[in-house]
Amino acid sequence: MTVEIALRAARVRYGPLEVLHGVDLAVPAGTATVLLGRNGAGRTTVLRALAGSVRLTDGQVLWRGQDVTALPAHRRARLGLAFVPDRRPVFGSLTVAENLALFAGGNHADGADDPALEAFPALRPLLARRAGTLSGGEQRMLAVSRALLGPPSRLVLLDEPGLGLSPAAAARTYEVLAALCAQGARTVVVAEQRLPEALRPVTAVVHELRRGSVVFSGEPGERVS
Repeated sequence: MTVEIALRAARVRYGPLEVLHGVDLAVPAGTATVLLGRNGAGRTTVLRALAGSVRLTDGQVLWRGQDVTALPAHRRARLGLAFVPDRRPVFGSLTVAENLALFAGGNHADGADDPALEAFPALRPLLARRAGTLSGGEQRMLAVSRALLGPPSRLVLLDEPGLGLSPAAAARTYEVLAALCAQGARTVVVAEQRLPEALRPVTAVVHELRRGSVVFSGEPGERVS
């Protein structure tokens, strides 16, 4: 199986505190990978290290076989990496339509066949609103919609995408992500406390983290809770 992105002996420090302790993990291409663990386990830091928004103090980030450890976040984004963080995931001063256009590289048409609006129709009446005025759940839907836009080769990293959404909206979000993986259209990495049921059929690998270390890596069915 082809590896899309990987960490090799990755260490990250926040001041004097080391929060990742030599993490090794690989993300297969065209599937979902789920990072499991409680709050403080290191899931978010792994996503940020892959995205380039935190620097490694040691180790490597390999993307499609290339060492991108020194490549800053904006350069990784230009190459097709989309990161949906758990906080402030959209550009609040821009409208919903402008956010969608930005995610789509300027090619967003607000049309009836728009994939983001088909997946999240609740965004349609909000197109003229500034994203900063939306509820937390609406901002999450807008942020997740970037996974549907842009080049098919895009790598998408999402930190608890269902956070703040109603159960129905969260379920829809995971269904959308599962469909992308089932089609092989995106490589998706999701950080969650539990494996979402909708993602289970398309999840190739689960990495469970505890206190900054990987304590399990394997197929979902191999994991013993």
